[in-house]
Amino acid sequence: MSPLRNEYENNIRRAFSVFETGETEPADIKRWRDDVIVDLIPEGSKVLDFGCGRGDLLYRLIREKRVFGQGIERDLENVYRCLERKIAVFQINFEKGLQFYGDGTFDYVILEDTIQTLNRPAAALREMLRIGTYGIITCPNFGHWRVRRFLAEEGRMPKSRTLPYEWYDTPNIHLCTVNDIVGWIEESGLKIAAGYAFADNAVSPFSKEDDLLAEEVLLVVRRR
Repeated sequence: MSPLRNEYENNIRRAFSVFETGETEPADIKRWRDDVIVDLIPEGSKVLDFGCGRGDLLYRLIREKRVFGQGIERDLENVYRCLERKIAVFQINFEKGLQFYGDGTFDYVILEDTIQTLNRPAAALREMLRIGTYGIITCPNFGHWRVRRFLAEEGRMPKSRTLPYEWYDTPNIHLCTVNDIVGWIEESGLKIAAGYAFADNAVSPFSKEDDLLAEEVLLVVRRR
């Protein structure tokens, strides 16, 4: 066996051990997404965050980029946390529509690690790009090679640091790969303006190989 092939096999076994042992690699998954988004959004932009949680990302954007930021959040405790931080937030189900926002109200609309949990993701995508010029979508990749290998060898639904749930309590109701997401965006008549992938604790520009290699992706989309 060649040294290069041997090194490749060792890397595969070492990475796959994350599933076998249940351990996680030392990385803050949410942190990479927020860092990229903060870098991407220009100062003074108008931003709406779908499913803003406790407002961590909006808080950073308001402080670091002086954006006009608003959040949409269903969980009441998270709404209270946003209000404590003086973040404008509305407790509504955005899947039912946001008719009170006019077309093009925002520069950026963010859907962070949420698209795969929605009942009607296509409707959410349309609404994002009705009220916003750009949409920022992040999601885990169910086509990652570790997920594929674990499912093939163990015959059970995989768990990882980006997919930490059991099959019976996961919020992810639409299991999709990077290729699924990209194909869906293009079939919807939209354009990917920028993309980033998170793999092996590093962030890199999005490429076609990321359906196999990326643990998560971040895509910036807009109307054609």
